[in-house]
Amino acid sequence: MAGYTESYAGKINRKLLKKQRIIEVAAGREKADLVLKNATYVNVFSGELCTGDIAVAEGLIVGLGQYEGLQEADMSGCIVCPGLIDAHIHLESALVSPREFVKAVLPHGTTTVICDPHEITNVMGTDGIDYMLQATEGLPVDVRFMIPSCVPAAPMEEAGANLDYRDVDSFFDHPRVQGLAEMMNYPGVIAGDGATVAKIVASQAHHKKIDGHAPDLQGKDLDAYIAAGVYSDHECHDVEDALAKLRRGQFIMIREGTAARNLEALMPLLTEKYYDRCMFCTDDKHPSDLLEKGHIDYIVRKAVALGCDPIMAVQVACHHAARYFLLNNRGAIAPGYLADFAVVDNLRDFNVVTVYKKGRLVYDHGVLAEIAPPPVEGYLQARVHDTFHLTRPTAGSFADSRPRAVLGMVPGEITTTDRGYATAVDLERDILKIAVVERHKNTRHIGLGYIQGYGLKSGAVATSVSHDSHNIIVVGTNDEDMASAVNHIADNHGGITVVEGGRVLGDLPLPIAGLMSDGTLEAVNEALESAKAAAHALGVGPDIDPFMTLSFMALPVIPTLRLTTRGVLDVTRQQDI
Repeated sequence: MAGYTESYAGKINRKLLKKQRIIEVAAGREKADLVLKNATYVNVFSGELCTGDIAVAEGLIVGLGQYEGLQEADMSGCIVCPGLIDAHIHLESALVSPREFVKAVLPHGTTTVICDPHEITNVMGTDGIDYMLQATEGLPVDVRFMIPSCVPAAPMEEAGANLDYRDVDSFFDHPRVQGLAEMMNYPGVIAGDGATVAKIVASQAHHKKIDGHAPDLQGKDLDAYIAAGVYSDHECHDVEDALAKLRRGQFIMIREGTAARNLEALMPLLTEKYYDRCMFCTDDKHPSDLLEKGHIDYIVRKAVALGCDPIMAVQVACHHAARYFLLNNRGAIAPGYLADFAVVDNLRDFNVVTVYKKGRLVYDHGVLAEIAPPPVEGYLQARVHDTFHLTRPTAGSFADSRPRAVLGMVPGEITTTDRGYATAVDLERDILKIAVVERHKNTRHIGLGYIQGYGLKSGAVATSVSHDSHNIIVVGTNDEDMASAVNHIADNHGGITVVEGGRVLGDLPLPIAGLMSDGTLEAVNEALESAKAAAHALGVGPDIDPFMTLSFMALPVIPTLRLTTRGVLDVTRQQDI
């Protein structure tokens, strides 16, 4: 007990000395570590631009007014904003390691992201959560976590794990865990399913948030969902859906990512009447989007171009998410808040020129500070690079003469229609064979079906990014190329590939859980775009993303038809067909 008391006393003493120095600097009796001189900054509390020096000590903002610092930086001609916050993102969607993701978003003024490691957890179970926690520790973007709520996403899926509340309960005590991630199983919540509701109860027992995922839910079903304790939603694609949820107390995450873009439809929310219940998120952000458009800064820029008040856009981009997630020391420029700053040229163009994280300059006019890779324990490093356990299929594995349902693609959407049945590939009618190959536990299960609207005229396309269980999904014109594509992905421990005549035409290895690359964002984007070009050259429609589109064909929570390792599923009726 004495040892514990001494340790506690030492901890208190260290914090006391730090606090006393903060007070000394704030009172002007001691120089600050950093002063941003002549700053014009966004005050998220009063909704106005203020001017003055911003003093920083011990990583915190300690004063506003007139200060001297050991280090000083002139902010004349710029606008200082609080660091930007992404309220909901799957880091895995960037196809790079967490460190590379941070290197990509930091130059865009993002200093905090709320991550749902849903994808890697479906592959690795709780080891995936542990890996992501370790791989993000100490990075100059603060990566906070929501614990995945639906692993697998649906009962009939064959994922790498099946987690209940007991498996994840201990994670709620982690200092970077904010709550329970998007509760996609809203039918389970509405029905009062014990296993589903237990996860909500566990999160609330730890005084944590529960995020929602319930597109177009209405009436008493919506009431039941919210009454269960779901506090937000990022799936609103029109203002009527958003207002129904906002009026019932939910916070609305306005999503503008790669797979889904809802900002324009939800612009009516960015008014004095509703904006304080809104925040920005990307959900999924692919390499080309990060390189060509940006991150949360892009959403701010677009919102302003669509007519949103610039200061309001900044408030939604930082302060509201911080308030929602109870991150009470960030999202604002005021004494006691973290010294996280995104310095922009002006509020309309919103070009980020300088970024500070806890008072440390981490990005300056195109130059990014060195970011050391966080240490990850050896077991997790080995585990994350060894997630493929399957018997290699042959062409005969895909041979089948029985009638199979046809998934009809909908242009511009990830929903499908029921196009009846087929018994063989028919290129004249654009009917191709599609398969999902189980890759986690070597069950040898291969679900077969047909798809119409993809456009492929020769060869095969495959990816191990197939939501949400991330088995290997492949579409092809012949069984030989389908087998070749699947085996190439397995040999690479994950990835994306385009094959014709047994020859690989496009290739992006994704050896981190079959979801992410060890390479740079630029290298990944180059390989990805090259693979896309190869797929389009084989006939995939020019308006179709060959791999993103394919990845959603295995997600059995989106109507009408989907393909799992067990075959074609009618999502509406929850029946195999």
